[in-house]
Amino acid sequence: MASDMLNIAASGTRAAQAALNVTSQNIANVNTDGYVRRSVTQADVASFNTMGGGSGLVTLGGVRVTGTVRDVDAYQQSEVRRTGSDAARADTLVTGLTNVNNAVDNSGLYDSITAYQTALSKLAASPTDSALRANALEAGRTMAQSFNQASSALTATKTGLVQGATAGVTQVNTLATNLATLNQKIASTPDPSAQADLLDQRDTMLQQLSQYGDVTTTIASNGTVQVQMGGTSGPVLVSGSTANTLAMSQDSTGAISYTVGGSALSLSGGSLAGQQQAMTAAISAGSSLDTIANSMMSTVNSAQTNGAALDGSAGQAMFSGSGAAGITLALTSGSQIATAPSGSAANSSDASNLNALISSLKSTDIAGQTNNLILTTSTAVSSNTTTRDALDAIYSNAQSTMSAQSGVSLDEEAANLVRYQQAYQASGKVIQVAQTLFNQLLQI
Repeated sequence: MASDMLNIAASGTRAAQAALNVTSQNIANVNTDGYVRRSVTQADVASFNTMGGGSGLVTLGGVRVTGTVRDVDAYQQSEVRRTGSDAARADTLVTGLTNVNNAVDNSGLYDSITAYQTALSKLAASPTDSALRANALEAGRTMAQSFNQASSALTATKTGLVQGATAGVTQVNTLATNLATLNQKIASTPDPSAQADLLDQRDTMLQQLSQYGDVTTTIASNGTVQVQMGGTSGPVLVSGSTANTLAMSQDSTGAISYTVGGSALSLSGGSLAGQQQAMTAAISAGSSLDTIANSMMSTVNSAQTNGAALDGSAGQAMFSGSGAAGITLALTSGSQIATAPSGSAANSSDASNLNALISSLKSTDIAGQTNNLILTTSTAVSSNTTTRDALDAIYSNAQSTMSAQSGVSLDEEAANLVRYQQAYQASGKVIQVAQTLFNQLLQI
């Protein structure tokens, strides 16, 4: 009896010590990113004694530690990855759209167009006034420069998006390679208790990958993971110890596309999707800006060549170049503005050709087109900001739920320390009682 008590109590102290060690590990890693709380699993030790034809009496053997497990919910982890991917896409998209809107709006293009039209209207009232001619010419120069500035800012925005996407692709490939290597380590470490740190690393890498693109994971029974990008039907990025390569390319318009191992990839989440979508918006804005610039040049130059300059000579094109980036003022003097109709004498006060130009500009509505472009980009920023804020809140809630489940709570661990310490002390007391009983038996 005393011998059984000693064995049972000794197993109890070992189990309590194991639990105390794991609790201490949890407390030590309370601030470690990616650490999942561990707990000890135990099972009672008992056997049936059937020796000598006995009736099968139960022999009590105490407790044994069956392993150390991670307190984690695979579904909740998947939710954090999914919602985090959505939030990363939305955040990147809003940043890109904001830059697109700023490129057009901050250039002062709309104000410069209206100022140019105002300067032409003033000149029409007094077409031979040299000061008004100089003012109209400078207003045209300012407008052309505003087109240039808007185009340059859009180009810088596109360059930034490409650089961001390129950096993201590099990070994904690095993570994929590291994850494939980690799969090898996990596969060669079959003991779940020994796998805990490796599985923490695996889950951290999966979370990092989800920030770049929407991923689908399949966890094997040995703890290794297969990763697909772009949903359940997307190409495989990591399988076992093999990592395929993510690549980025651009077409003639500058639009971004991705492939994994040569297979086309369609992303709906992550920063790479956000950069891809923002690039589409930037290309559209640039195309609209070029259309407006070309329309303005065509309208003004057509009127100019149909009229006569102040000295009576044939009117020349006021602007040259193509698109918002290439537009430039071609005239060098205000006297070259063709206010009068073709064939008019020098110093003509007939402003009918200039009035025709002003009428054409109003009909084409260059200012209205520019205002619509700014309105379109600003509305896109506003609506997507609302979406981003909602997705950020969902992501935050998912993180909080997972943290409550798998994160370390110091209050809970403190309670566990007391509980396991008491269990250890109680097992020690049983050992003392067993020793006393054994000594009494020896004295009989």
